[in-house]
Amino acid sequence: MSNNFDVVIIGGGPGGYVAAIRAAQLGLKTACVEKRTTLGGTCLNVGCIPSKALLEISHKFHDAEHQFEKLGIKIDKPKVDVAKILNNKDEIIKGLTGGIAGLFKKNKVTSITGHATFLDKNTIEVENNGKKEKVTAKNFVIATGSEVASLPGLEIDEKTVVSSTGALELKSVPKKLIVIGAGVIGLEMASVWSRFGAEVEVIEYLDKITPAMDNEVSRNFQRILEKQGFKFRLSTKVLSVKKDKGGAKVEIESVKDAKKETLSADIVLVSVGRKPNTDKLGLDKAGVKTNERGFIENSHLKTNIDNIYVIGDVTTGPMLAHKAEDEGVAVAEIIAGQAGHVNYDVIPNVIYTHPEVASVGKTEEELKAAKIDYKVGKFTMMANSRARATFDDQGFVKILACAKTDKVLGAHIIAREAGNTIHEIVITMEFGGSSEDIARSCHAHPTYNEAVKEAAMAVEKRTIHS
Repeated sequence: MSNNFDVVIIGGGPGGYVAAIRAAQLGLKTACVEKRTTLGGTCLNVGCIPSKALLEISHKFHDAEHQFEKLGIKIDKPKVDVAKILNNKDEIIKGLTGGIAGLFKKNKVTSITGHATFLDKNTIEVENNGKKEKVTAKNFVIATGSEVASLPGLEIDEKTVVSSTGALELKSVPKKLIVIGAGVIGLEMASVWSRFGAEVEVIEYLDKITPAMDNEVSRNFQRILEKQGFKFRLSTKVLSVKKDKGGAKVEIESVKDAKKETLSADIVLVSVGRKPNTDKLGLDKAGVKTNERGFIENSHLKTNIDNIYVIGDVTTGPMLAHKAEDEGVAVAEIIAGQAGHVNYDVIPNVIYTHPEVASVGKTEEELKAAKIDYKVGKFTMMANSRARATFDDQGFVKILACAKTDKVLGAHIIAREAGNTIHEIVITMEFGGSSEDIARSCHAHPTYNEAVKEAAMAVEKRTIHS
């Protein structure tokens, strides 16, 4: 096999494997280097996919335990078999990672296992179990993703003090789970174990959960989680986490009055964000620069070196798998001489709790800061027929539209299947559409998406069902 390629992608996650497949489709001789023995990156192996599997299983368990009898379904009290649950999760991962390997074979992408290090801007060295080989290419795409961030002096052992990776592998349901960080990942994993019976307490340094979210949505989301049994300590700093017999002690301090307290937990989940995987790549030898936070900045996905590109979590922008996938397609097309493009203003974000929370575009706070005049259209799920019929009427749809042009600037949803519902608004925004465009489009009845239509109608204060 010749180790010289038109393009080599470093990293086989959502951005990397998509870039590799698209580059091969465009006729480029393509290779993808991945240090794991399976493709799919963090998302598929220890992130998005396994967490969604556990969220689905835990939701079914919660319904069986707490909702079935109310609906007239009588069953014996359900029990949790954690080993079987984890096995189901692992089977899903195995099937999907194997599927990507099959796509590589179908599209004639060369898969190389090992850790890649740049020797110069046209050469990398790949090491796998002590064996090294050199690989050369006209172009490289860095798609090495991100890893778990922690707090100074805090040791994650993935047993008592765990990251999201360890939270996916707990061998039993903890009696008490403390989550450090009220972001997306922390709240999703907290939901899993809360539904299985754990007492959950979330500690957040800032004064709101999901800090980047629209304030109204964040407040309502917090109230919903509190009704589910979550306890929140906002504006609270973690001073230390110390393991002790059978668990851990977490020392905290109030940001407002400096009052200190020590909490006990069986498991502590550290979920304070992620950091880019840029070290140990030999970037200095290729001349690639990083910013003060370790991210590789880009100009239309190109680094400061003309033949080296970057996509996904390792560069600036939201750390989302679908953002990386879109960049993967775009970068392959750019390298092939086409006009690859990503619209960063229309990237949806979803939290897969129950109910789900989804957003796209601007928040009210961002529009106010930019001094943009806007109108708000809002519709509660309690008035949506499908939501009432499925006993899931929590939440609302909120659409923000330009006061002058009616162009949709942002949307925020709390609802069952919000992650699916958001996409008609994404498409509307991608084509520069207005709230009137949504309001005048016929929506099937009964569906959750009818709430989107009603929210669009509410922009001009003409809803029918509220």
